[in-house]
Parts: sequence; structure tokens; C-alpha cells
Amino acid sequence: MIVQGTSVGLDVHALSVVAHAIDEETGKIARARLCPDHREVLGWLHQLRGPVRVTYEAGPTGFGLARAINNSAGMECLVAAPSKLQRPAGDRIKTDAKDAAHLARLLRLGEITAVTVPAPEIEAVRDLVRARDDARADLRRVRHRLSKLLLRQGIVYSGGTPWTCVHESWLRKQRFADRHLKAAFRPQLRRGAGRDGRPESPGWADPRRGGLGTLRRPGQSAGLPARHLGADGAGLDRGDR
Repeated sequence: MIVQGTSVGLDVHALSVVAHAIDEETGKIARARLCPDHREVLGWLHQLRGPVRVTYEAGPTGFGLARAINNSAGMECLVAAPSKLQRPAGDRIKTDAKDAAHLARLLRLGEITAVTVPAPEIEAVRDLVRARDDARADLRRVRHRLSKLLLRQGIVYSGGTPWTCVHESWLRKQRFADRHLKAAFRPQLRRGAGRDGRPESPGWADPRRGGLGTLRRPGQSAGLPARHLGADGAGLDRGDR
């Protein structure tokens, strides 16, 4: 494969971007430590010989930088799947500069396995699904702690299905003489039985429910295909977030 222009590896973090660029014609190497502002990163990339090909690992910083680069003339950005990257053998000391240089070398060799950069609205849907899942997990943990607190006091609900209106009414009637138990019980009751603790999402349906497998806003006839969300509704594996 004949590579022209410049190959760039970026090690992207919340507070910094470390860049390593290799000019394919002259072999000249350029390095920089940039702030994560897209304009600053693009300004530095525009100083390089074109066409400019860029890669960085998928991670918690998202895909905004990739979109900004791909929308610039003469530039292309591949977001690398971390689980598919070849790692240098025997190199136990990791630094941001080494990671950026390694990504640039892999890009030159065509060894980058890229993930799909989703459209902003698809990424927003994924964030919604993750937030709902996190809220559900938080609610389960709070309710578990609350039931165990009562069990340690010999209080067991036997009125049927838990966390119904009847059960929540029963919980609110519980009284404790000890002020420490009161302080432990009340906040967890508010979080476990209160509406604020539930993963409600006004305006959006759960994308994993419904026969057509789409996510629709009220009043819209078309939705977002569930395939964009992935098998678990999130669309990305944990390592590529």
C-alpha cells in the first residue's frame, strides 16, 4: 500500500491530546501536546502535509473529534477499536507519546481496525440507553440495601409483590426509635420508592421495547433503527466506549 501525505496518531484524554505525525515523503516526525479543543487540534493538523490520515482509540471522549476531522477537507480519521489493536511486545512502560507513535505506525501499515463513527443523534440515543440502564442498576442496589436494612431489624414484608404502591405505603409506615436507623432508612426510602429514583425518560420510549424495533419520539412516524444500538442497546462494547 502506497501511503502519501501524513499519518497521525493521537492519544486522546479529557485534558490533553498527544499527537505524533509522520510525513510519508520526507520521514519527518512532528510531535505536539495539545488541549482537547477541536479547533486547536484541527489547526495543528492543517499545518501538516496533506492528505492527512489520523487515528485515535475509541474511548470515553466519544466521537466528536473524529467528526470534526472527517468534516475537514483533505483529512480522514479512523477511530480504532482498542480490543483489535496490536500491542508492542515487551514494552511494559506506557506513555502518551509512545501510544500516539504506535498508533501512527499502525496507521501507516494499514493495521487499524476501525469502529463505525455514529451520527450525533445515534450517539445521543446510546447515551440515553446507558443512562437508563445505569439508573435501573442504581435503583436495584438501593432497594436491595433497604430490604436488607429492614431484615436486620426483623421486619419482612409479606403483603405480596414488592415495590408496588401497597408495598411503598407499608414502607412509609415503618418507624424506628433509634435516630441512627432513621438516618439510614429515610434517604434510601426516598431513593427506592420516590419517583426521582426511577429511570423515567420523558419524550422517549425504551428503544429495546416495541414490536418494530425502533425508537420514536411522540408524534413521529419514523424511528431510529434498533440495529444502531447494538445487541445490548448500547451499540458499543465496554472497551470501545
